[in-house]
Amino acid sequence: MSLPALGVPWVKAKLDTGARTSALHAFDPEGFVQDGAEWVRFWVHPWQRSVADSVQVELPVVERRLVRSSTGHVDERPVVPMDIRLAGRTVRAEVTLSRRDEMGFRMLIGREALRQGFLVDPSRSYLGGRPRRTTRRRNRGV
Repeated sequence: MSLPALGVPWVKAKLDTGARTSALHAFDPEGFVQDGAEWVRFWVHPWQRSVADSVQVELPVVERRLVRSSTGHVDERPVVPMDIRLAGRTVRAEVTLSRRDEMGFRMLIGREALRQGFLVDPSRSYLGGRPRRTTRRRNRGV
């Protein structure tokens, strides 16, 4: 999948129908006020274990939401609007920003984004196309 409006051509993501909202691994998030509204500045590192091709992003915060992680920990996270390109379609989604250092995927695509015309087949993988081998190797830090 990609984040075209942010200039991120490829991100390893996982579909998570158990999560309402999508989540993106954000590095060094920093809140600020612009024209009286709350914004957040952060870095997107598309590759696992690498800062190559990192992109700094500034987006408005539409709200702050309490989110329960898979381990049961409750955390308040900023929610930002974002275009997500998945399987050849671009949809607008609310995305929470979180720290996903220990996770194998930089992004989780939640059911609110998937509800915009996607059907999930849990028995299949890479229906939107498998990344090229060089991309997969690069993501693993090889």
